[in-house]
Amino acid sequence: MKPKKKSVGARIGKAAVYALLSLWTLIVLFPFYWMVLTSFKSYSSYNAEFVPRFFVTDPTLANYGNAFSSVPLGRYFLNTLIFTAATTAIMLIVTVLAAFAFSRLEFAGKNIVFALFLSLMMIPNELVIITNFVTITNWDMRNTFLGLILPSVTSVFYIYLLKENFEQIPDELYKAAKVDGTSDFKYLVRVMLPICRPTLVTVTILKVIECWNSYVWPRLITDDKSYFLVSNGIQEIRENGFGRENIPAMMAAVVVISLPLIVLFLIFRSRIMAGVMRGGTKK
Repeated sequence: MKPKKKSVGARIGKAAVYALLSLWTLIVLFPFYWMVLTSFKSYSSYNAEFVPRFFVTDPTLANYGNAFSSVPLGRYFLNTLIFTAATTAIMLIVTVLAAFAFSRLEFAGKNIVFALFLSLMMIPNELVIITNFVTITNWDMRNTFLGLILPSVTSVFYIYLLKENFEQIPDELYKAAKVDGTSDFKYLVRVMLPICRPTLVTVTILKVIECWNSYVWPRLITDDKSYFLVSNGIQEIRENGFGRENIPAMMAAVVVISLPLIVLFLIFRSRIMAGVMRGGTKK
């Protein structure tokens, strides 16, 4: 009888866990559901709702047409693609080379330098933004793609994550490669990067999401609409496109802006989790 009671208790506990997870899922997904739902409501029907409705009786796609016709949303998408692609590519080069240097090369004061490097993670982003703003302004790079990209081409966290992955590769491979006369760069490209591909994919996707959602820095360093990103374009849409009262049109624009990231995450979610788990595993 005791095993049976234990089994019943385990089932009850498991059911409680699933119930809590289901409740948490509804709480997390509800804002997305409300965003999509509102985007299909007409302006008149939305304003006529004294009590919010959780369904649409007369859906319309007019809000999505307004998202591209009232403001240059296509231009914002192009700017964001340029910013995201360039920033991610440069960041990968810098991050991979830095992680390789800290994990495989030997130089004086390496541990001290890396410890100081990690301490940068404790500096508030607000202080970094102020410093970057002064630097970019002094270099006369405001309202340029270069001014948008430069402050985001490195990441202490990603360097640390890749360093931990590189250190999991046996030292014997590196020593054997050096005996064969392989250069450090060839060893990095032909051995280390293929082995650590899941983590590289994770870093790439996370950086793409970070760039796509970037708001404070682009808003601070650009006041020319020709360089607005999609996240900053929302404010311009609200003020000069649809007006402050046209919430359905605003939600349609947000859906259009969010859709690429949602699709990207759904496609690569397993690789993201695999890369993060690999980064936290010691050899």
